[in-house]
Amino acid sequence: MIPVPQERVSKLLAQRGICSRREADVYIEKGWVYVDGSQVTQLGTRVDSSKTVTLHREAERRQQSRMTVILNKPLGVVSSASGKGYPLAATLVTAANLYTGKDQRPIGQLKSLTGLAPAGRLDIDSQGLLVLTQDGRIARLLIGPDSTIEKEYVVRIRGDLTAAKLDRLRHGLHLDGRLLRRAKVSRIGDDKLRIVLTEGRKRQIRRMCELVGLEVSSLKRVRVGNIRLKHLPVGKWRYLARSERF
Repeated sequence: MIPVPQERVSKLLAQRGICSRREADVYIEKGWVYVDGSQVTQLGTRVDSSKTVTLHREAERRQQSRMTVILNKPLGVVSSASGKGYPLAATLVTAANLYTGKDQRPIGQLKSLTGLAPAGRLDIDSQGLLVLTQDGRIARLLIGPDSTIEKEYVVRIRGDLTAAKLDRLRHGLHLDGRLLRRAKVSRIGDDKLRIVLTEGRKRQIRRMCELVGLEVSSLKRVRVGNIRLKHLPVGKWRYLARSERF
């Protein structure tokens, strides 16, 4: 008989999208994790990967209270701390900048938005849709190593754009010694491209364009998964609606 592989309980919870590993460790310490109905209290506990892992209702309540917001990041703002004194994207998530539209949460819940972290980066010289979340499940879904969530960009370029360069942008380029995943690249104007990626290497689009002799003059992210920027004004943010899924 082939033995069933064993995994850490915290890893199983993360793999199944129940919570992040860090959150799992907290819940294990509190006695809020169960494997086939039996309580787990020791960090590092390993079990058969076929087991059913569940959370106590208090842990489930905490998970459901995790907030996620969508920000239209302006130029000159960084996604996370750079140590260079640039304004942080999270500091824009204030009552004054809340975009109030259909199916939005009330301003009274602003106090719950501490600890927001960006799920993906946008460079200081790029703008558009940035996801900030308290929910480790969403962060893993969007930026985990096995993520295949699409990110769509509108990119203005300088240089001679040929069919051969378009083909190279779609597939065959290497960054840092690694072959990039296939990208969807289409021309939407004389100097404009629509690029869809399923990975997020550092300054990836700018470096891709450099490799084929093009220069990026502006870059805007307009979609992450099923969530679109639409008419969200620059510098404004909104809550991710309960009905929305990436």
